[in-house]
Amino acid sequence: MSENLFDLSGQMALITGASRGLGQYFGRALAKAGADLIITSRRRGDLSEFAGEIEAMGRRVVPLELDVRDHASIQKMAEEAQAAVGQIHILVNNAGCNIRKLALEVTWDDWNLVVETNLRGSFFVAQAIAWGMIPHGYGRIVNIGSVTSVFGYAGLGPYTASRGGIRQLTMSLADDWGRHGITVNCLAPGWFKTAQNQVMYENAEWVEYLKERIPLKRPGAPNDLDGAIVFLASEASRYVTGQTLLVDGGISTGAMQATVPKRDR
Repeated sequence: MSENLFDLSGQMALITGASRGLGQYFGRALAKAGADLIITSRRRGDLSEFAGEIEAMGRRVVPLELDVRDHASIQKMAEEAQAAVGQIHILVNNAGCNIRKLALEVTWDDWNLVVETNLRGSFFVAQAIAWGMIPHGYGRIVNIGSVTSVFGYAGLGPYTASRGGIRQLTMSLADDWGRHGITVNCLAPGWFKTAQNQVMYENAEWVEYLKERIPLKRPGAPNDLDGAIVFLASEASRYVTGQTLLVDGGISTGAMQATVPKRDR
């Protein structure tokens, strides 16, 4: 083992939902720490540019198709991944989606799309990859949650249900697979600008409203997650499992800016 507990050299990491957004930032962070990558998307062609970027860093990269709403697709991806690389050391369960609607407007299909993608998909991807980790007695599974894993927000009913479920699922899988040397944790970002929520950040008034509720007074930048993902994927977190790590600038403290009274003179 390297003396550097954050060194991922020789490790193979599988990242779902890597065609854009945070999935690519997770991939870059892990590759910079030394890991080779398996990256997935519903369309393999969407991964070409990112795969080239990772290869230019001197890392091996295997792009695969995956639709997390299709059990057969999950099984096929897992089989192809195992055949291509052998042992998978790290899984980052990142693939997800969101639909923003008031609760009274959410349809049956809206609910199914979000919950099946974010929660059911994460479970069955973890299950498929864990089958390959167990014989080696080692694995790092990082489920991507959200600040909505612990908070509720109007207009995000299916999404908050799915992310709250990810937190509970993480604890269950940690208990189930700990005996096999597999740790399972949840990385829960706060408010980060992504393709899913970009329209909200176009509203300057809303951004100011948000910043007032974040103790660090700014939304997250994607690289703010680099240290957390490498920590949870590495030997540095070997005795950490079943936990939800919030990287949210402090918004989950519930803090609000207050006027501090001047000291009497």
